[in-house]
Amino acid sequence: MSTRATSPRISIRAYASTDAEPTMRIFQEAIRVTASLDYTPEQLAAWARSQQRDLSTWDASMRRRHSYVAVVNERLAGFSDVSESGYIDMMYVAPEFAGRGVARELITFLEERAQSYGARRLTANVSITARAFFEAVGFAVEAEQYPAVDDVVLTNYRMAKDLESRD
Repeated sequence: MSTRATSPRISIRAYASTDAEPTMRIFQEAIRVTASLDYTPEQLAAWARSQQRDLSTWDASMRRRHSYVAVVNERLAGFSDVSESGYIDMMYVAPEFAGRGVARELITFLEERAQSYGARRLTANVSITARAFFEAVGFAVEAEQYPAVDDVVLTNYRMAKDLESRD
């Protein structure tokens, strides 16, 4: 898949193995910085699991999930993925790019990809921090959830958005 310019300064392209280190760094930073107002230090540590992650496992997982990266001025600014059924497993934006349209461009791209797969809706398990963004782009909360990671309970939301029919 070729690179697609989604705005004058943000482009989205398919994830490549060379993106493993910067995407893992974005994941860690987004949790530690962006989500820090909504979760306790213990919750952030369990979620990030910094000591339990390695690049080869991360890379394999990213490649399996139809992952994409957002690039701003030749720097990775965020990443996400979408399954053929429309499930978004991860969406993270580097803190220095927060509020600059990166997540909005990613979600628009993912909607188009999901529709091309034949998905009728998008679904995601969304953090407290990301809930307002997902609501702003048309998702609705289906359930509040309390998953446990390393015996630490977090709060998130199962959210969904119906996609336009392409008929």
